[in-house]
Amino acid sequence: MGNSVITGENLSKRYLIGHQPARGDGLRHALDRAMREPIKRLRSLGGKPAAASEEFWALRDVNFEIKQGELVGIIGRNGAGKSTLLKILSRITEPTTGRIRIHGRVSSLLEVGTGFHPELTGRENIFLNGAILGMSRLDIKAKFDEIVAFSEVERFIDTPVKRYSSGMYVRLAFAVAAHLEPEILIIDEVLAVGDAAFQKRCLGKMEDVSRREGRTVLLVSHQMPIVMHLCNRCILLHSGSVLHSGPTKEVVDAYLLHAADLTSIELSQREDRQGKGQARIGAVDCCDLNGNRVREVFSGGTLVLRVHFTVGDGIVLKNCRVTLAVMSKNPRPYFELSTDLVYQSSLRLSGRGYVEFVVPDMPLPGGTYYLAVCIASDGDVVQDMVEDAVRLDVVDGDYYGTGKLYHGGWHRRSVLVRHSCRITQNPLDANGKVPSLVT
Repeated sequence: MGNSVITGENLSKRYLIGHQPARGDGLRHALDRAMREPIKRLRSLGGKPAAASEEFWALRDVNFEIKQGELVGIIGRNGAGKSTLLKILSRITEPTTGRIRIHGRVSSLLEVGTGFHPELTGRENIFLNGAILGMSRLDIKAKFDEIVAFSEVERFIDTPVKRYSSGMYVRLAFAVAAHLEPEILIIDEVLAVGDAAFQKRCLGKMEDVSRREGRTVLLVSHQMPIVMHLCNRCILLHSGSVLHSGPTKEVVDAYLLHAADLTSIELSQREDRQGKGQARIGAVDCCDLNGNRVREVFSGGTLVLRVHFTVGDGIVLKNCRVTLAVMSKNPRPYFELSTDLVYQSSLRLSGRGYVEFVVPDMPLPGGTYYLAVCIASDGDVVQDMVEDAVRLDVVDGDYYGTGKLYHGGWHRRSVLVRHSCRITQNPLDANGKVPSLVT
């Protein structure tokens, strides 16, 4: 596969987390801070710290080696250190300890908003990014039409990108990153912003870049089917350290096994969560109609899911939604339950309580599933989200009322749907032909 193009040696990244109220950014807040700063300094001289802080290690002693032409997946839970590692590889931030060796030009697509200047047009940003990669203006011109065609933003190429939608921005950003011939292409989960057709084209382009053009691709994704299809090798991160590294199937299996282990931890104790934290999910209970907790449910049976929450003192969250996603081991969602879909009034949350979902006709065949849960407010502001929050075991049952169990077609990837069928047929005539059903 050639020589190593990326080597990480004992990489660690430390952040200091300050425990103090959030600071405003207006002129009034700036003046207020300027007046208070001398007082804080005097207090610190007297032995009283101005604000407490603690160390947070996003990465701890990470070692890896990536060879030319490899398509490597970087997977792990939220907060595992994936994005921090990519920012170090992209030279956006420096490691606290350790060193990184990179041979070749790096093009990155990490999140919407990075890499482009918002005041410049799409055309100007293409040339700016090419210049950053060390390409000549002539080389960029040779790729320009191909980039614009791939991104499908021809009509807006001379519009400042600050006016682009997130989908338009990502389409152009990926087209630039993939077509300006970097030796190393780094892609974060940001592709999820695009529509299904564009994602498919992006995946095809990444295959071309790696397998046909011999360039190196690093892909971060929570979608295991995509990782297993594209990547020949994976690195699994957990709490800032490399938990496993090796062939894709082997590492994905380790990731899924680790996810299963997480469900044995009390949800209130789980640290692999994200969100602003004004609301917190305390537990998710699987119950029957009488409110008794159950460990499993039959296909076609009734399941009640209770999401317990606590909102901070004195806080009232408006326009809330509580969502449960039922996932398989892939992981891919089978279906979602959401207050936003079935609750007619605007949902406000405060204090302590629980949201109850009733599934009257469990549509899943027998197997093990996992529930992801999220509380959001004001549309899409995530307050708390935990993946693999609860394990759900479904037992095959007489879903269709025929005395037959589901036979597991399509490799047990199906959702059960109630249906009926009618068969119309005529016997063969004397000549062995099927007579027309049209009369």
